Amino acid sequence: MTSDVPRKLLMTGDTVGGVWTFTLELAEALCAQGAEVHLAAFGGQPSLAQKRQADLISGLTVYGSDYKLEWMIDPWDDVARSRRWLLDFQKRLKPDVVHLNSFGHGDLEWEAPVVLTAHSCVMSWWAAVKHEPLPQSWNLYQRNVESSLKAVDLITAPTGAMLSTLQSNYGVDLERCATVYNGRRASRFWSGPKEPLILAAGRLWDEAKNISALAKTASRLAWPVYLAGAEDNPSGSRIQFSSCRSLGELSAEELSNWYARASIYACPALYEPFGLAVLEAALSGCALILSDIPSLREVWGDAAFFVPPGAPHSWEIALRELIDRPDLREQLAARSSRRAREYSPERMLNHYLAVYNLAAERRRACVL
Repeated sequence: MTSDVPRKLLMTGDTVGGVWTFTLELAEALCAQGAEVHLAAFGGQPSLAQKRQADLISGLTVYGSDYKLEWMIDPWDDVARSRRWLLDFQKRLKPDVVHLNSFGHGDLEWEAPVVLTAHSCVMSWWAAVKHEPLPQSWNLYQRNVESSLKAVDLITAPTGAMLSTLQSNYGVDLERCATVYNGRRASRFWSGPKEPLILAAGRLWDEAKNISALAKTASRLAWPVYLAGAEDNPSGSRIQFSSCRSLGELSAEELSNWYARASIYACPALYEPFGLAVLEAALSGCALILSDIPSLREVWGDAAFFVPPGAPHSWEIALRELIDRPDLREQLAARSSRRAREYSPERMLNHYLAVYNLAAERRRACVL
């Protein structure tokens, strides 16, 4: 199978979280190979910092919007409008490949091969965080996701663990699926003189991040715990952890500086389909202490210290050990750094090029 670079791609993304980072990293790798990438972004207009990031990529055009994503509150009027918006892009751009990074648009009448990357979903989030079936109020969401997954040519996910949830929750055929690990460019990160501090990053309001497990131990640790990320829930509430030191939302450069300073990076997540922040911390020379869940085990193997997410006392013991043992921290940091370099943009690009070509073959076979 050849892995030709598509001339023109229509890609969807959002400005809310890690999907933005993923789409820009992949778009940059594609554009460096001569592709033209048109990114339709949902979830709110790109911030000034996000626009600056995108402007640095020659060959990328970003189209911002205020359209809600399918997992947001009362999204369906917006989803309907965004479907028309994307079909207009198809008519004007005539892309060679469509790469979707959300579930609201897979069942449109696409003329080009369609790949859908499932970065996360509400059903798997709910099972991991709430430990109960998704409420009936989410039935329309579930039907929308199922319809999209059935319609596209190929489905990818950033871990095999995430693909398994798609099979169990939506009955997808794994023969139409592929695991493509995310990648980050190592040169974007560096390791400075390490300081006696613990760092965690992400949407702090998201229950799945389980920051409370870390906060419950923070006051009993010899080192301070710093939290980087949004505290304001889109629903309007705010969450704060008084035992930790809040950094608020940081720019990519500011967060990189904190990675460089932190000796330990902690991720106590109940649900994390890949964990881009963990990868960034590892590329910055942090020792990793992670939640013992299948996806993080899959990505990091023996390159991290694993702790059950629902056991705050175990987190305290493990963090104390890492604080007291510089030899163990150095060993873990070295292992995580080596492992992190395996998750490069080049590897991600090569896998996606193969996926795009396979999607095109499947589309041609269906037409014949």
